[in-house]
Amino acid sequence: MRVVLAEDQALLRDGLIRLLESQGIEVVAAAHDEASLATALADPDSADVALLDVRLPPTGTDEGLRAAVDVRRRQPGFPVLVLSQYVERIYARELLADGQGGIGYLLKERVGDVREFVDALRRVAAGGTVLDPEVVAAVMARQKPVERLTPRERDVLALMAEGRSNAAIAAELVVTEKAVAKHTNNIFAKLELPVAPDDHRRVLAVLAWLEF
Repeated sequence: MRVVLAEDQALLRDGLIRLLESQGIEVVAAAHDEASLATALADPDSADVALLDVRLPPTGTDEGLRAAVDVRRRQPGFPVLVLSQYVERIYARELLADGQGGIGYLLKERVGDVREFVDALRRVAAGGTVLDPEVVAAVMARQKPVERLTPRERDVLALMAEGRSNAAIAAELVVTEKAVAKHTNNIFAKLELPVAPDDHRRVLAVLAWLEF
């Protein structure tokens, strides 16, 4: 079995490579950021399954999951196992929505057995579905999108609703523009706003805030 791996933490990435190779699994590419993952997945036929972390550089938000959604749009049913510390509800739901199978989403902290993990990867590669119960619960949640925002994300969105730029928001909250950009990306994800020009998503985010 051939695997494309994406993990930004070097020690964990090397540990996963050693673990997989010890089980007779070939790691054909080990990506550490969005760009290297895009290169690794440019030809999905070069691998049998992708093992992806959710958050990768450059923004550390949802690069891995967006790559998973993209590769399955280009090649429906391409097997993907997401291994992450986080549940990103919008993309988890999108991954499951096509009904193609070959999908897994496991939380790192709940993977305690190597054999079970490798078995899960093999099942996904064979077209099966492997989901952590917490992921299922998050996907099924009926919570209003705005209620998922942290207090700081609500602060950012409230200032966004006033028409403030990222620079102005950063000055008001005494944080960096990079921090504001990260909060903004989290807001877009939690409000389930699809990938689109940021100006358009800012308008939709503000509308969701005003309706809350």
